[in-house]
Amino acid sequence: MAHLIQLPDSSCKLSSYTLIGHAPSKPKRGAKFNRIAYSAAHVVSNPKANVDPWLDCAIDWDATIAYRERLWSLGLGVAEAMDTAQRGMGLDWPTSLELITRSVEASKRYPGALVASGCGTDHLDLEKVRSVDEVIQAYDLQMEAIEKLGGKLIIMASRALTRVAKSQADYERVYDHILSQAKEPVILHWLGDMFDPALSGYWGSANTEEATKTVLGIIQAHASKVDGIKISLLDKDKEIIALRGLPAHGGIDGKGVRMYTGDDFNYAELIAGDGVGAAAINQHSDALLGIFDAIAPAASAALAELADGHIDNFHNILGPTVPLSRHIFKAPTRFYKTGVVFMAWLNGHQSHFTMVGGQQSSRSLMHLIELFKLADQANLLEDPEFAINRMKSLLAINGF
Repeated sequence: MAHLIQLPDSSCKLSSYTLIGHAPSKPKRGAKFNRIAYSAAHVVSNPKANVDPWLDCAIDWDATIAYRERLWSLGLGVAEAMDTAQRGMGLDWPTSLELITRSVEASKRYPGALVASGCGTDHLDLEKVRSVDEVIQAYDLQMEAIEKLGGKLIIMASRALTRVAKSQADYERVYDHILSQAKEPVILHWLGDMFDPALSGYWGSANTEEATKTVLGIIQAHASKVDGIKISLLDKDKEIIALRGLPAHGGIDGKGVRMYTGDDFNYAELIAGDGVGAAAINQHSDALLGIFDAIAPAASAALAELADGHIDNFHNILGPTVPLSRHIFKAPTRFYKTGVVFMAWLNGHQSHFTMVGGQQSSRSLMHLIELFKLADQANLLEDPEFAINRMKSLLAINGF
């Protein structure tokens, strides 16, 4: 049975679109992966809350935790309270801490479930920050709160540090303190300015080569305290250079510091790897990706195939998702969360298409129509007729 929908083009002319995708790949329940894979998870807003949506943060906790339970059931870890959860774009620190608390507690119901939580400085008022010491104190506050819960840390890049740092030495000082204080190995986080313009020049230089040298030096000095680093520069060559420079010792098990790809343009080939490198762990990237929220079943199925040595099956499943991801993360990249939430709504994992801070308005109708088509072509629509009905409701709201 063909699934049809009338969709407008850029000139607002309606034409028939026939869905061509087949049923999504079936993840293998209980499958063991040979990559560590975190999905940075979105939050489900509460549109029924009587708040000012641009100013206040109202979360549907039941739906938000249910989505994390879905990710754990697929074998994926959860990277909590990160950029995908609108950290710094609607999700404040008090709500982030409650989210982390609820997520860590919920993970205990899933044996072996991975959850790592974003630790930053976002409670600071950027207009009032004057010194590196204030940044250190801010990291200490969030570290203590998360570690008290038994949570694993992802040390998020700090807008405040970018604002007050004068040189690479200031970054070295801050991260030396953080890593010396951490109770267990952490994941570092390098978010490029395409995701957040306020992070331009992170690690003390706008030159990526110089910035890479700085962060690799920090990691080398504290290898036993660094599980890995997530790099989100949307440039596979820059990630590979950093990957090759990671210590072959240290990390969680002493066998090396991991690269967690945050490259939502090139993740399939980076996760597959190329077999080159001084240590086995440096031949590929593991994953900490926002797109894994939107493509979770395909990611799980592909990773299981990779672990079984079926590299062609891995690429056959994951490859078609890359055009969708590149569209979701297209410039202005910081608005990608809208596409992630839109996918959850299309597939029935939440009852509405609204977001914290009103961010559902950050992408155009035409962007969402193209996203719908690419999701179909990537075999990611779990119930095509259901997705069509949701698209029809969106079109009606927008005058079609």
